[in-house]
Amino acid sequence: MPLRSGTDSHLARRVTSAPAILLEPAVSLRTGTVRPISLLLSTVFAAGTLTGCMLQELARDCGGTDGRVKEMAALDILDSRPAEATVARGFEKVDAGCWADSGDVAVYADRTYAFPGTQGEVAAHYRTAVARDGWKPDPEAVPDDLCFVKEEMSLHISFLTAEGLEEDGHGSRPDLTTGAGYSINVHSFVNSGVGAGC
Repeated sequence: MPLRSGTDSHLARRVTSAPAILLEPAVSLRTGTVRPISLLLSTVFAAGTLTGCMLQELARDCGGTDGRVKEMAALDILDSRPAEATVARGFEKVDAGCWADSGDVAVYADRTYAFPGTQGEVAAHYRTAVARDGWKPDPEAVPDDLCFVKEEMSLHISFLTAEGLEEDGHGSRPDLTTGAGYSINVHSFVNSGVGAGC
């Protein structure tokens, strides 16, 4: 509404001075909330930068390992299993890839099976199967440990527990913890001078 001259000038002073009083707290409140948001955004960007660097380092270290990963995933021993063992739901494909840590680079392939029998039956099957396939017991492994070596590769059978599955984000899996559910893991270090072994 336009202001008129005369007596309305006093009103104009009051109107123009009132917003300054009202705006001052709004400005200081806005400044107060901007600082924590800027700190939060700075932290997020810094974390993103660090993660990006780590991902670039991993990609560089694992570069050129695709062929080796495919070879590991295609190993016949990963498909060998006791007669009643079944591929576990959610684990239909071989999990294969590369990891790098402090200069060590390794390729791996894992397979997970549900088995209604006993751990002894699994052990008996693999002791025969790996020997037929050229694997030998790892001389540094504990006698009862199902750990084998072949050329530059290591093979390890590990039995699954409810706690371990939950920690790995697989939830409750009675199909894998009733009987002797297990995973077979093969890995090999690449260009690091680290020998085969579990």
